[in-house]
Amino acid sequence: MKIAVIAANGKAGKLIVEEAVKRGLDVTAVVRSENKSVAKKVIQKDIMALTADDLKNFDVVIDAIGIWKVEDLPKHTTTSQHLCDILSGTDTRLLIIGGAGSLYIDKTHTTQVYQTPNFPKEYLPTATAQANELAELRKRNDVKWTFVSPAADFQADGERTGKYILAGEEFTLNDAGESVISYADYAVAMIDEATKGNHIQQRISVLKK
Repeated sequence: MKIAVIAANGKAGKLIVEEAVKRGLDVTAVVRSENKSVAKKVIQKDIMALTADDLKNFDVVIDAIGIWKVEDLPKHTTTSQHLCDILSGTDTRLLIIGGAGSLYIDKTHTTQVYQTPNFPKEYLPTATAQANELAELRKRNDVKWTFVSPAADFQADGERTGKYILAGEEFTLNDAGESVISYADYAVAMIDEATKGNHIQQRISVLKK
């Protein structure tokens, strides 16, 4: 299996690359600058400069881009839509790191976490941007996308246990009453989804077991 990891130099991207390499997968890092991941193959390009030709030989493309500046937050949507455009009509699957803020708190899927009164104001711009990104992805039936939301407490330096709970559209807590996952265990879940491909045109979520 051939996998491309976009933003492979980021904290999440590096761990996703490591997890894929551990499993013997053929991994290419897509980075804007010098490759700092363990991938041996590299495409050095900005995400918006990628073309259909760049990605045509991959089974899975993982979008691990992180966008934090408020003025840049609309790029969550523009970058993922660009990837959709160049992967349109192909068998290449597109897996995207999502956010917990867009998960639903009710069975009717009418209210998302970020829309609740007590949602932290400092995270609202990012959560709103990622919710918008997901809304636009849902309009694409020409791309084999999967939006993978981490738990609310997404821990960059947490341990790798190799275990996680696979959930769906609704905000979920584990038996300890927590919504938490490490970047390392998120990487495990992401590569599991890459290799199995069970959730085409769906949003899934993962949290610590």
